[in-house]
Amino acid sequence: MGVLVSMKLHVLGIGMMVLLGAVLLCAGCTQPAPPATPTATPTMTPVATTVPEMKDIVQTAVADGRFTTLVTAVQAANLTPTLSGAGPFTVFAPTDEAFAKLPEGTVANLLKEPQGDLTQILLYHVVSGKLMAADVVEQTNLTTVGGKQLTITVENQTVMVDGAKVVITDIETKNGVIHVIDAVMIPAA
Repeated sequence: MGVLVSMKLHVLGIGMMVLLGAVLLCAGCTQPAPPATPTATPTMTPVATTVPEMKDIVQTAVADGRFTTLVTAVQAANLTPTLSGAGPFTVFAPTDEAFAKLPEGTVANLLKEPQGDLTQILLYHVVSGKLMAADVVEQTNLTTVGGKQLTITVENQTVMVDGAKVVITDIETKNGVIHVIDAVMIPAA
């Protein structure tokens, strides 16, 4: 009988432990759960950033300040819509100093009848497509939007376009690129 009593006590002990565990478990169930606190959903606040929008060729020339005569001529010849359009264009842009090298009265005379020679001279400075300096030096000739040929030469790391020296390159615009030249190029008749 000793074994049987020992087993009964053992089973009784296990039963008591199960009962105690159940009571403790139920005791925990009688307390209401704390109210759920809604967690705040993180939100992202947009940060205002200003990325300067690229300007078109005409806007860039106006903003630069070195091309007032060129801009006046482009406006007089009614080429602003074209050079402000989709493009892309490459413009070899003579500075105000370049226009000042022309014989006295030349610019004034050209502006009097802008739809003639002035338009042809201006179109002689424009090539279709966006040609960066690295692209230009790979060429020997470029066809202008006016259908004329420009001759490109490179000597002693100086790039010349029909005799005009390229002094600043790769001014990027939203519709092309400007290369600054030191002379006004006049197309052959």
